[in-house]
Amino acid sequence: MTSPLLSDTAPAGPTILVIDDSATIRSSVEKVLTGAGYRVVVAEDGFDALAKIGDCCPALIVCDILMPRLDGYRTCALIKASAAFHATPVLMLSAKAGLFDRARGALAGASDCLAKPLVREDLLAAVGQHLAASGR
Repeated sequence: MTSPLLSDTAPAGPTILVIDDSATIRSSVEKVLTGAGYRVVVAEDGFDALAKIGDCCPALIVCDILMPRLDGYRTCALIKASAAFHATPVLMLSAKAGLFDRARGALAGASDCLAKPLVREDLLAAVGQHLAASGR
């Protein structure tokens, strides 16, 4: 029986969890990453991500900062507080990506902060760099 999060035709690359309340951003990031050979699991917000993370065991997480209910900073901090996922790289997405967002993301445990709108090459470079650094 296959996982409801992954299909039999999913690429064989590492799994990446994409957390964003915007369906447009989730879809565009998913297309870029699946096109590059990664498995992608999407979540609408932090609570949805926390419900899925144990089943998909992502090698890397891409997380929006501004989300309703549970923002990206708190989501990242909760993931990093978990024994199972504390070493998993988290890339934060910010519409501003200023010094404040980067510093607050780093305090929450984020590995990097990427500016929106995302540039395909920048996203793939950051994902590759952080997966390599984490040995995944």
